[in-house]
Amino acid sequence: MTTATEVCTRVSIDPRGPRFGGAITTVVLAIALFTMGTAVGTAVLTWQTIVFGLGAFVGLWAQPYGWVFRTFISPRIPVPAALEEAAPPRFAQLVGFCFLAIALAAILLGGTLIATIAVAFALAAAFLNAAFNFCLGCEVFLLFKRLVRSG
Repeated sequence: MTTATEVCTRVSIDPRGPRFGGAITTVVLAIALFTMGTAVGTAVLTWQTIVFGLGAFVGLWAQPYGWVFRTFISPRIPVPAALEEAAPPRFAQLVGFCFLAIALAAILLGGTLIATIAVAFALAAAFLNAAFNFCLGCEVFLLFKRLVRSG
């Protein structure tokens, strides 16, 4: 029998993985938002920036929350009905990385308000993914792809 982990490759992914990652990201970013301007807030923000960077620049297979999903959750649930392309969620990771890199730079330069706004936007996107299975970054990727094809 094929397990969900075996059908998850670097090109195709279990569509439930990004939603799981979105749930963890929502919690992490909420903590970052509520502790903004403290050492804990900066550490949490740094962690999530690294997580997004790994997903965006190395690949979703290197993203820690994806690893947790593949290792502990995926083997215990049925194989998904269909896989999805990895490019849209990877682009979403890049968008998240950009928002949090701005937030981290702002924090380090004393711009707590800018950092708070950037983290709030990333938190809203993560929450949409976790709660409603709506990946805002994925939708932007697909819209951009359609525009490039038609133009």
